Amino acid sequence: MSAFPPAPPPPIVAPALVASYHPPPTHPPAGLGQAAPIDGRAITSLAAAVTAIAFGLFFGVRSLAVTGWVLGVVATAIGAVVSLVLLVVLLVWASGPAS
Repeated sequence: MSAFPPAPPPPIVAPALVASYHPPPTHPPAGLGQAAPIDGRAITSLAAAVTAIAFGLFFGVRSLAVTGWVLGVVATAIGAVVSLVLLVVLLVWASGPAS
């Protein structure tokens, strides 16, 4: 009897897997297309946020109520001007000659 067990069989080695060669394409890649249009509401929202932060820094943290009041007055004034312009445009359109 020997002191060592018999040697295991050698491992089975599979043939190397090599991908087949694919030459580079002959045509250029597709373009990205045109950019999406910019949403005006997003720009307005960004401008309002920057303005609010500027007013908040200007008036200080303790007087956020004053900042809110000022922004409320500004928003009301802008709304009144836009409403007045739309009303004038509507009246001019409605009073035009009948076709």
